[in-house]
Amino acid sequence: MERIINAENYRSFAYVNDKIINGKIKGVVVRFHGLGGQDMFSDDTYEGKLFAERGILYVVPYQNPWAWMNADTVQFVDEIVDVLFEKYALDENTPIVSCGDSMGGQSCLVYAAYAKRTPVSCAANCPVCDVVFHFTERPDLPRTFYSALHGYNGTLEDALKSISPLHIGLNMPKITYHIYHCDKDKAVNIDLHSGKLVRLLNENGYQVDYRIIKDKNHCELSDEIWNEYLSMIAEDIEKRQ
Repeated sequence: MERIINAENYRSFAYVNDKIINGKIKGVVVRFHGLGGQDMFSDDTYEGKLFAERGILYVVPYQNPWAWMNADTVQFVDEIVDVLFEKYALDENTPIVSCGDSMGGQSCLVYAAYAKRTPVSCAANCPVCDVVFHFTERPDLPRTFYSALHGYNGTLEDALKSISPLHIGLNMPKITYHIYHCDKDKAVNIDLHSGKLVRLLNENGYQVDYRIIKDKNHCELSDEIWNEYLSMIAEDIEKRQ
């Protein structure tokens, strides 16, 4: 199918904070939503305003709520990023950071592996890392994975592995990984997800910043930690200027 996203209609496909950025764009943050996320934004978000103040383009793609960063979603996000790079004449070396929570955490890790433009870092909050296990972790999940992967060739297990950070781990780029996980997370088990991925990456020479958030539930970052997280993402771009 032809590509239809362009400089006139891209706001129908993503939230972008470009209207409130003054001056040169220093970099791009692409944030992915969690499972079931369907929000569209008519007003600028808190995060959009924060990044705009620092000259950073903030993009939230409106991808399928059950996308799990399948191949179609990678292409969809790349198409949005292509339009923005062309619209603002961004240099191909402009730094990109991918980030997200839960399914969005899995998505930002997988996107880093498959994206047309490899991010310089990835920030994942309570990410799903072992997709093969996660298929069995909760009764609401099999339908979502089957929906995302229905058109894949081969076995379901092979398809699940292709979008599983743990299973593609050593094919992921050697960039900086910031992984936050709440130790009381009952939706995405910390030991069976982030713990396993961080151990694999550390054993193979990757740069990993792993932070365990004590006494908090799934994706439950305090305002203070959330602002630290956002500032860390901005600094990953700013230090490359």
